[in-house]
Amino acid sequence: MTPEAWVGSRRELLDKTLDRLLPAPGGPARTLAEAMRYAVLGGGKRWRPLLTLASCEACGGRLDDVLGPAAAVEMIHAYSLIHDDLPPMDDDDLRRGRPTVHRAFNEACAILAGDALLTLAFEVLASLPPGSERAEARLDAVLVAARAAGVAGMCGGQQADLEAEGRAVDGSTIEWIHRHKTGALLSASAEIGAIHAGGSPSRRRALARYGEVVGHAFQITDDILDQTATTLALGKTSGKDRQAGKATEPSLRGLEASRNRAEELVTEALREISAAGLSHDVLEYLARQSVSRTS
Repeated sequence: MTPEAWVGSRRELLDKTLDRLLPAPGGPARTLAEAMRYAVLGGGKRWRPLLTLASCEACGGRLDDVLGPAAAVEMIHAYSLIHDDLPPMDDDDLRRGRPTVHRAFNEACAILAGDALLTLAFEVLASLPPGSERAEARLDAVLVAARAAGVAGMCGGQQADLEAEGRAVDGSTIEWIHRHKTGALLSASAEIGAIHAGGSPSRRRALARYGEVVGHAFQITDDILDQTATTLALGKTSGKDRQAGKATEPSLRGLEASRNRAEELVTEALREISAAGLSHDVLEYLARQSVSRTS
């Protein structure tokens, strides 16, 4: 199977899993359930859960053991996008080519939908795959995801990103923001795949590092595309980083140097997995796609 075919087939499995795990619309909380489903099932690259699946397979794990945890990672990501789009944060009206959740529903519902997705994600991580023999792996996955999503990871990076708006910051600050705001959850995504495959500590570390570095490259590419792609291509409003005075690699180094840096990071990520004996066509493909994508 080619990497492209692998991605297509795994996305289909992930979408089916997400549809099954998300609450069915209906009952007194039906609006909240509809908002959650709108946010998660309305498209998306599924980058983070694909890393989870690819890492699990690279370590010899079973797909059935990791589909639930991979779906949980996507729920965490979706929650972060809902909150990121709100007026006090990035204040955007478009996400994946459709109105953002707070525009399609309302701000209060969007906040609750994000909250509910985050808590559902940890319910899934704590319960799937089932069985007492998988309890230690579930616990490890919960811990890794919690660290990546909180103040030491995504939330901390997002706060630093907001505080850097309109300020002159150096390259090390921008790198810290990227590796936390984006890299932390991608790192956790890859490590969770290794956890559920029973990967060795060295392979877990290598995949965590791979995910963090790919996440850094992914964010640089996002910042480049914000300047170079259209709103139609991105599915969200382009040009907002410059308008908001965001701290980005392109704003500091320019587009060409930023592209070169992203390519260097891909090489670094591939060295990590190769050194751990984890050379894997799909992991290489995902790393390269993180910088060659157009949206």
